[in-house]
Amino acid sequence: MLDFLNPILGRHPEQIKANVEIYTWQTCPFCIRAKMLLWWKGVKYTEYKIDGDEEARNKMADRANGRRSVPQIFINNQHIGGCDDIYQLDTQGNLDSLLTQPAV
Repeated sequence: MLDFLNPILGRHPEQIKANVEIYTWQTCPFCIRAKMLLWWKGVKYTEYKIDGDEEARNKMADRANGRRSVPQIFINNQHIGGCDDIYQLDTQGNLDSLLTQPAV
């Protein structure tokens, strides 16, 4: 809708090639915060809302090395971690390079 603002804001969604998946609960503030960062970067992601779904949570934990907290984020099937982890990657300048790598 306001795509003309992307270059002004330093956003380059056309460069995002990675497959991003995020497991969330609808009202989790950390999930909302992580999704806001992804949105800001222009990332189109797959969201798995696992509120009250123990089977889905177990599947997430299997993929996330046993971590059962939400959110759990995966980029190109690589476990990134949770909200603090993705913000740390961004702060260190490492998130953008992960997001521009094409999914294999």
